[in-house]
Formats: sequence, structure tokens, C-alpha cells
Amino acid sequence: MSQTVVLKVAMPCEGCVGAVKRVLGKMQGVESFDVDLKEQKVTVKGNVEPEAVLQTVSKTGKKTSFWGADDAETAKP
Repeated sequence: MSQTVVLKVAMPCEGCVGAVKRVLGKMQGVESFDVDLKEQKVTVKGNVEPEAVLQTVSKTGKKTSFWGADDAETAKP
């Protein structure tokens, strides 16, 4: 089942955007994604589990949480 996952990702530069795009491009089930440097927002569409997307993007070393969630609760270093 296709769904949309929206994450808040701390990306201070274009290099960070590239790292996020690289890991999402390799992820199974991802149909499309958009990385917004200005908004620090990553939107992923596809047959994916939200937690799996969060874990995958967290592997870049960027602080990652679900968009609109309490940072203290879901933030991954």
C-alpha cells in the first residue's frame, strides 16, 4: 500500500541533501521523494513503513524526526 511519510531532517547544506537523496534512492519501496533544504523537510512516497524511512534517513547522521512530532520523543541523532 502506497503512503506518504514526511520527516524533519537537520540539513545545513547541499551535501546533506545529497546524502539523504542517496539513501532514499537505494531504499526498497520508494516511488518518489522530495528534499526541501529551506524547510528542512523530506517527503517520501511509496510502499514503505514510516519507521523504516525514519531509520534509513537517520543513517546519514542527520537529526531526523517525523514532521510535526515532538522532537524529544522521536528524534534520532
